[in-house]
Amino acid sequence: FSWTCLFYTTHFYHTLLNKPEMQNEMETSSSNLSAVLTREQGLQYYRTMQTMRRMELKADQLYKQKIIRGFCHLYDGQEACAMGIEAGINPTDHLITAYRAHGYTFTRGVCVREIMAELTGRRGGVAKGKGGSMHMYAKHFYGGNGIVGAQVPLGAGVALACQYQGNNQVCVALYGDGAANQGQIFESFNMAALWKLPCIFICENNKFGMGTSVERSSASTDYFKRGDYIPGIKVDGMDVLCVREAIKFAADYCRAGKGPIVMELETYRYHGHSMSDPGVSYRSREEIQEVRSKSDPITMLKERMLSNNMASVEEIKEIDVDIRKVIEDAAQFAISDPEPPLDELCNHIFANDLPMEVRGTNPWVKLKSVS
Repeated sequence: FSWTCLFYTTHFYHTLLNKPEMQNEMETSSSNLSAVLTREQGLQYYRTMQTMRRMELKADQLYKQKIIRGFCHLYDGQEACAMGIEAGINPTDHLITAYRAHGYTFTRGVCVREIMAELTGRRGGVAKGKGGSMHMYAKHFYGGNGIVGAQVPLGAGVALACQYQGNNQVCVALYGDGAANQGQIFESFNMAALWKLPCIFICENNKFGMGTSVERSSASTDYFKRGDYIPGIKVDGMDVLCVREAIKFAADYCRAGKGPIVMELETYRYHGHSMSDPGVSYRSREEIQEVRSKSDPITMLKERMLSNNMASVEEIKEIDVDIRKVIEDAAQFAISDPEPPLDELCNHIFANDLPMEVRGTNPWVKLKSVS
């Protein structure tokens, strides 16, 4: 079975910014106005996005029980962004994002148990319990980063390494609308354009930077135009196929040696900025519910598959039951797994076995770094 959608005309908006070669690219690409979804892809996308959703809802519960402490920024509502990006690039391509990173950690290959255990600060976590919500890593995934916008120049550096090594890989560097006014982002744009780096700069515009709406924080809310001399694309970030097709186009453009591209994924987060933010003081519950009812990424995919006889209600229910079991198992592991002992505090600081002494008095000076 397959399902086809119009993405350029109904969901996939683009602008051409002062680059004739980009205009030719888009004219050629827009002759194909459909995206094909196979049954196997649809079921995979649904399972992945639903797992992300349930994982975040469980994290919400554990945080309110004070089992997860510290910073915690949830991703529910934005699942189509992470899934669409992963479906449009290769596993060997690179990705770096900000602190709303749980979903990308999962799509980059880390299992739910390791993510949940990291959230609770346990030894079985993906960063050995030392990173927490904002600092998770995997192969070709350079984290969640806590400093607003700081991951963007790092992503440009990864793209430079790809170019230097000639490996035909690209780097996806993600940031939010709240970080879009950071000066280091424009410095990264400049360097990437000068050197034609294979970097896809993506702004996940979820409409609010912390509790401030984009209209109050940005003189221009067309974030896809911020690259100026870099081509920009605006995409429906609630539709997984729109994201997938846009990323495919952007990756092909970068791999062809034509330089970077800027993309804006228009999306929405259901939770507040972080767990300390109720999320309803600067927007109404009715607004959140309206987005849920009209453009929820998981619901839209499910309804399309059901209406096109690509899956049955029973199949979807079986997937949901299986996901709940996976999440509950991961949560139990995250609660029961031991915390890292003090003598492992300085381990894994270096990639090699160089010793490392910490300035100060005992017992800190005795700690050594073991990789």
